[in-house]
Amino acid sequence: METITYPKKQDWKSVLKRPTQPLFEIEKVVNEVFNEVKNKDDEAIARYTQLFDGVTPDSLLVTDKEFATAEKQISTELKEAIQTAKKTITKFHAAQKTDRVVVETIKGVTCWQEKRAIQKVGLYIPGGSAPLFSTILMLAVPATIAGCKELILCTPPDKKGAINPAILYAAQLCGVTHVYKVGGIQAIAAMTFGTQTIPSVYKIFGPGNQYVTAAKQLATKFNVAIDMPAGPSELLVYADDTANPVFVASDLLSQAEHGPDSQVVLVSTSEKIISETKKEVAKQLKNLPRVAIASEAIKHSKAILIKTESEVIDLINEYAPEHFILISENEEYFLQKIQNAGSVFIGNYTPESAGDYASGTNHTLPTNGYAKQYSGVNLDSFTKSITFQKISKEGIKNLGNTIELMAEAEGLQAHKNAVSIRLKSLKQ
Repeated sequence: METITYPKKQDWKSVLKRPTQPLFEIEKVVNEVFNEVKNKDDEAIARYTQLFDGVTPDSLLVTDKEFATAEKQISTELKEAIQTAKKTITKFHAAQKTDRVVVETIKGVTCWQEKRAIQKVGLYIPGGSAPLFSTILMLAVPATIAGCKELILCTPPDKKGAINPAILYAAQLCGVTHVYKVGGIQAIAAMTFGTQTIPSVYKIFGPGNQYVTAAKQLATKFNVAIDMPAGPSELLVYADDTANPVFVASDLLSQAEHGPDSQVVLVSTSEKIISETKKEVAKQLKNLPRVAIASEAIKHSKAILIKTESEVIDLINEYAPEHFILISENEEYFLQKIQNAGSVFIGNYTPESAGDYASGTNHTLPTNGYAKQYSGVNLDSFTKSITFQKISKEGIKNLGNTIELMAEAEGLQAHKNAVSIRLKSLKQ
């Protein structure tokens, strides 16, 4: 873990660079897969599943028998943990419901806004070495609260062509409509175009690697919405002398173990905290089962010493971390100043993994600096707002002249006529 001492502001961009591949290399592969899935449907899905995952499942659709088998394979303790997490996530997201907004903008003119669920949504759940069944809770729970009618889930199969039983248990618990054994670019393409087996959707949710992120962005060119660009996981920790270096190191490693392209950043005004945390990282790293993966991530991670808290705030807002852990005596100052972060974790006893699993907030968050303009997944992510208006005779009289004058000034005579004809009829 490289230590950078008092970097100049003009160097922050290079200091904070994410460990990502050049976009043009990724886009070339993504475009190729999309084109083939669009033209060859399930045949292309089978080919790329064999190529990327090394397996050809007997059936893309998970059967009732497979769901039943999966439930038997899950321990009672894990089932209870998943159920507890579902309760906290449900409680937090249900509280985000809003009522219809009704306003009389001028006498006789009533406008209102109502939210409607997106009917068909696609949920992408990463598999591989870490089957993220927790992400199902983060996506399917708010989707069902919002009222989405069709929840299509895609996740990569293992080498035996099966899906991790915890993924299937969570999917069934949370009301997912269908689960398909397909991952990566080809899964996003399938949900974009639809195939003989996999239906197309209106919006795609879920994190993934750089290829999945690029695929989701490409999907938007084919009239499919996405939640946000959500690629490799990242964490920034600000820790002053009130922080516990043992805790900080454990948080850094909890994100580093996601994948070799994950990035963790420690920022501090204390040389002591940086030194002690780095020692703890090295110590704890040795005992992790995913030591090889975490070690790769730690190689391109940074410990940055900054002179003032004001500079720290500027640096954090520039980086716009997916996850931001704040451990500071001056906590309120930071909370008032932070502008760009996916989710914030406050104090020595708020590990980032709490948000990953069961505190109630959503862990599907913007990465790669997109927290500057994107929110994490929330209840509104699964809805769209429709505005309504109703104008009475009195209302068209009150507002009509305003509309006529504006339409005429824009040279749109038919717009003006639509009002003038009504006003004339009322006079008659």
